[in-house]
Amino acid sequence: MKIYGDGRSGNCYKLQLLMSLLGRDYEWVPVNILAGETQTEAFKQLNPNGKIPLLVTDEGDTLSESNAILNYLAEGSQLLPEDRWQRALVLQWQFFEQYSHEPFIAVARYINLYLGLPDDRRAEYVTKQEGGHRALVVMEQQLSQTPFLCGEQLTIADLSLYAYTHVAHEGGFDLTTYPAIRQWLQRIEQLPGYVPMRPDVFEQAE
Repeated sequence: MKIYGDGRSGNCYKLQLLMSLLGRDYEWVPVNILAGETQTEAFKQLNPNGKIPLLVTDEGDTLSESNAILNYLAEGSQLLPEDRWQRALVLQWQFFEQYSHEPFIAVARYINLYLGLPDDRRAEYVTKQEGGHRALVVMEQQLSQTPFLCGEQLTIADLSLYAYTHVAHEGGFDLTTYPAIRQWLQRIEQLPGYVPMRPDVFEQAE
């Protein structure tokens, strides 16, 4: 199978981390979003929404949206519980990640890391801080009670939220006041099969 993605993107890194933890082989296809590679006709034939990550299965089927891909790839593993309630908790945290976490922490990081914090986006960058910390407080409360977001066991909910939380400082978020989150990050980083985020290297046009 193939995964199209950007190595600096947390949404794409989720999938790299999952595949490494599961020990599964795949082909990584780097996509330069700043060069407009997701907006080409060829890419939009694969994903009309023009976004990454994108999974292409061995059968040629395509699946987009990072958390949907996580659920598909984790099926049958210990990272996706069979119990109905536990699965609902996984989905709860994944929806939280997309609606309450990523719009603030990931966007602030994008403005700073990808765009270089331009003057015309600085005010937006500042406004993202409050919402990002609000999400971190929710995570801190849960992780003060359980080692992982859904309880005692690692799930794809943790991978969903680890991706952008572990680089939150790149969006201006200081994690020193969140000890439970920092311990959770360390637990994940000590897992067998863990791989760090590795930015893709694109050749610069002359």
